[in-house]
Amino acid sequence: MTVIEEAELCFPQLLNTSCRKPVQNHRDNVLLHILLSCISVLTVALNLLVIISVSHFRQLHTPTNLLLLSLAVSDFFVGLLMMPFKILQTGGCWLLGTVICGMSCYCSFILTSSTVGNMVLISVDRYVAICDPLCYSRKVTVKRVQLCIGLCWACSVFYNGVILTDFLKHPNRHNSCYGECVVIISFISGAVDILVTFVGPITVIIVLYMRVFMVAVSQARAMRSHVTSVTQQRSVCVTKKSERKAARTLGIVVLLFLICYCPYYFPSFAGQDFSSGEDYAIFALWLLYFNSCFNPVVYAFFYPWFRTCVKLVVTLKILQPNSCYANVL
Repeated sequence: MTVIEEAELCFPQLLNTSCRKPVQNHRDNVLLHILLSCISVLTVALNLLVIISVSHFRQLHTPTNLLLLSLAVSDFFVGLLMMPFKILQTGGCWLLGTVICGMSCYCSFILTSSTVGNMVLISVDRYVAICDPLCYSRKVTVKRVQLCIGLCWACSVFYNGVILTDFLKHPNRHNSCYGECVVIISFISGAVDILVTFVGPITVIIVLYMRVFMVAVSQARAMRSHVTSVTQQRSVCVTKKSERKAARTLGIVVLLFLICYCPYYFPSFAGQDFSSGEDYAIFALWLLYFNSCFNPVVYAFFYPWFRTCVKLVVTLKILQPNSCYANVL
C-alpha cells in the first residue's frame, strides 16, 4: 500500500511536502508527449529556416522582412525553450527546481510580450504601406525598423521584470507543495498587464487592419475600373498589388495570432481565475504556443521566396560563395 502511495508522488522521498501526480492513462500520456515533442521540433525547424533565409539573403533585407525575422526569433525560442518545459510539466509535476521555474515563467512572459509587440509593428508597417505608399520608403527604413524591434524587445524584458519582481525573488511563494511551478501576480499588476499586452495592442491591430482592408478594397476597385498602357503607371499598379498581397498574407498571420492569443487572456479579462492545472488553462497556453508553429507554415503557403530559400538552405547551396546575393524573389 505504501508503494502505491509513493508512486503517486512527484518526489517519493518527500512524503510530507511532495505534490501528488494526477491520475493519467500511461499510454495516452506517452502519445501526448510524442505529439507535443514533434510540434516543438517542427516549430524550431520552421522558424530557424525563416531566420536563416531573412538573415542570409540580401534581397530579403527589407523593413517588413526584418519584422518577420524578429517574430521568427520569438517563435523559435518558444519552440526551443517554452514547449519543452511545458512538455515536462504535462505529467503534473515540475521537476526542474524553483530557479528554473522562475526563469521559464519570465522567459515565457518576455516572448509573449515581444510577439504582441511584433504584431503591432507589422500592423503599422502594412498600414503605412497601403494607406500612404508614396511616403512608405521614406517613413519606414531599415534603420528605423531595427530601432523599433530593439525597443520592442528591451521594453518587453524591462516591463516583465517589473511585473514579476516579487515572483522572481520568491518563485516558490505560492506553491502549495514541492513539485509545483505557479506564478501569481497582484491584481493591480494583472490589470495593467491585461491593458498593456492584450487590450491596447489588440485594439491597435484591429483598427489598423480594418483601415488597411478598406483602403485595399478601394484600390482594387479603382484598378479594375481604370486600365492604362503607360509603363510607369503599370509598375505602380504592380507595386500596389504586391503590397496588398503582403497585407493579405500578414493579415492571415494577425488573424491566427488573435485566434491563438484571445483564449489565453480571456479568463483574466473576464475576471475569472483558472489555476495552471486546469484543463482550460493548459489548452489556452498550448494554443498560444501553437501560434509559433503556424506563422512559418503561412509563409510557406503564401510566400514563394520562402519556398525558394528553403530549397537553397536544405540543399546547402547557401554555403557557396556569394550565395547571399542569389535571386530569391
